[in-house]
Amino acid sequence: MNEKESKNMAKKVLLAGESWMSYTTHVKGFDSFYTSVYETGEKYIKRAFEEGGYEFTFLPNHLATEEFPFSLEELKQYDLIILSDIGANTLLLPGATFTRSEIMPNRCNLLRDYVLDGGALLMVGGYLTFSGVDAKGKWQDTAVQEVLPVQVLATDDRMEHCEGVRPVSVKEHAIFEGLEKTWPRVLGYNKTILKPEAELLATVCDDPFIALGEYGKGRSAVFTTDCAPHWAPPEFCEWKDYNRLFQNLARWLTKEA
Repeated sequence: MNEKESKNMAKKVLLAGESWMSYTTHVKGFDSFYTSVYETGEKYIKRAFEEGGYEFTFLPNHLATEEFPFSLEELKQYDLIILSDIGANTLLLPGATFTRSEIMPNRCNLLRDYVLDGGALLMVGGYLTFSGVDAKGKWQDTAVQEVLPVQVLATDDRMEHCEGVRPVSVKEHAIFEGLEKTWPRVLGYNKTILKPEAELLATVCDDPFIALGEYGKGRSAVFTTDCAPHWAPPEFCEWKDYNRLFQNLARWLTKEA
């Protein structure tokens, strides 16, 4: 292990989201039956952080409802928190509130406070981050919006590109250190609006692709496509610079770079 990786061993990353369950009806003439499957999409980004020496914790959606931290002290155990394909309702509606009308801490407010107090936040695109499909992501209505470098739309923000579109870097930055100039194509992204105080690093179809912001003592970033299929096809996930990109993002967010 090199010196940089050894230093990163103390850095803890929490990824919340990137899981789903599917229930399928099969109809074969007169008869029908059902199948169900549970899947996750953390494989590629997990590989990137573990290769960089980070301590990586994955909290899938169905567990995040009850196990995502309920206090600022718990959040501060992590150096970087990543939200990827997880809707705000998962944090806003814990079981105690939804089923028993109990008052609970607002974890979206806590995420804002976490950043303002020095934490690092990365939002990765998907059908339930930013605004997402049918605007069900709902992040624009939460305090997390206050510490994101982009304005989340109030409508379905998905930009689907089955033909594949190529991101473009628009400025030099430490996050691009060691990366090749030409990006692999993506199949979609969440459309957002850059905030005046934000730093835009890359675009896709002239919309923000990677943007950075500093809020209070902390930092945040957005990566508006997915970190796994379908928006990030094999061409992207197996890109030789995929791991380095997310490691560089983590280094900037946690003020190592």
